[in-house]
Amino acid sequence: MHDTPLTPTEFVALFNQTLETAWPVVVIEGELSDFRISKNRWVYFDLKDEESSVRFFGTVYNLPGPLEDGLTVRVVGVPRLHQRFGFTINVQSIIPVGEGALKKAAELLRRKLEAEGLFALQRKRALPPVPETIGLITAGASAAYSDFIKIIKERWSGLEIQLIDVYVQGEQAPTQIAVALETFNRRAKIPDVLVITRGGGSLDDLAAFNDERVVRAVAASRAPTIVAIGHEVDVSLAELAADMRASTPSNAATLLTPDKNQELKNNQQVQADLAKRLNTIYEDIVAYAARSLESIMNTIQRLLINEESRLDSARRLAELLNPQAALKRGYAILTVASRQVMRVGQVKVGDELAARVSDGTIQSVVRSLSKNAKTK
Repeated sequence: MHDTPLTPTEFVALFNQTLETAWPVVVIEGELSDFRISKNRWVYFDLKDEESSVRFFGTVYNLPGPLEDGLTVRVVGVPRLHQRFGFTINVQSIIPVGEGALKKAAELLRRKLEAEGLFALQRKRALPPVPETIGLITAGASAAYSDFIKIIKERWSGLEIQLIDVYVQGEQAPTQIAVALETFNRRAKIPDVLVITRGGGSLDDLAAFNDERVVRAVAASRAPTIVAIGHEVDVSLAELAADMRASTPSNAATLLTPDKNQELKNNQQVQADLAKRLNTIYEDIVAYAARSLESIMNTIQRLLINEESRLDSARRLAELLNPQAALKRGYAILTVASRQVMRVGQVKVGDELAARVSDGTIQSVVRSLSKNAKTK
C-alpha cells in the first residue's frame, strides 16, 4: 500500500474514513480564539492552549449565545479533513466552562436579549388563578419532579399534569428543554401554564438555563411560563424571560395552586358572612314591614274615625230632615183632598182640612183665611 500513490481526493476520503473509525466524535476544551460569524450563519473559531491550536467550524444554531475570545469552552465535534479548507472540527455543541466563562457568556447573552426586550415587564403575563392542566418540563426521576407533584397533590389535587421528561444539565439539556417547550406550544390544546424546573446546582449544572435556545423558547411560549430553579444566588436568563420566577420546584407548585384547606376555611367564612348578612336583611325587612303595617293601621284608623264622623253628621242631618221629627216638635202637615197645603191660597173657606201630627190626623173645616203681612 505504501508503494501505491493516492490522489489528494483519495487521501482525504481515506483519512476521513480512518477518523470516523478511530475518532467519530471528540470533546475538546480550550481557550476561544479568533471567533467570528460569517453571513449571520457560519461560525469559525480556534481552541488553543499554551502549545497548540485547533480550527473549528459550525453554525450559529450550535451556539449557546454570544461568545468572545478568551472564554474557556468545551466543544463536542466531528473531526474532518476538508478537500479545500484542510483539517477542521465540525461543531455539534459548544458550552462555556468554568465559573468565569459561564458568567461572562451569560452576561453577553443578557445584554443582547435585554436590548431586544425579552425581559421587559410589559411582556409578563398573569398566571391562571387555578390551572386545569400544567405542562411540566423536568427530569422525571428527579427530586424536583417529586417535590412539585407532592405539593400540587397536597394543595389542590385533581389537576392534569403533562410531563415531558428531559435532561436538565449537560450537553443535551438545552436542546431537549427547547424542544419540549416547542412541543407543548404546538399542541392543539396547550396547557394552561408551563413549568420548567430543576433543583439547585453549580453554575455549570445550570448552564442550560442560560442557553439562548432555551431562553428564546421560554419567551416565545404561547402559554404562561414559570421557571423554577433551586438556586437563589444567581438568577438564570430563562427565569428573567419567564412570566414568573419561582425559587424552588415546591415554590412553583405553591404559586400555581390555592391551598384547599385555606380555601375551605375561606368558603366557610364566606358562608357565615352571607348567613349573617341574610339574617340582617331579614331583620331589616321584618322591621320595615312592622313599621309599614303600623303606618297602614294608623291610616286605616284615621279613615275609620273620619268616616264615622261623616256618618254621624249624616245621621243628624237625616234626623233633622225627617218629617216625623218635625211633627214631634209640634209641626203638622196639612192636606186638602190629599194635596199638601203649603200656602193660604191653596184652600178656601169650607174646605175639609186634614192635619197630620206626630200621633195621628186631625180633621177640620176651614172657617176663615188670613195672610201674613208682607215684610219689606
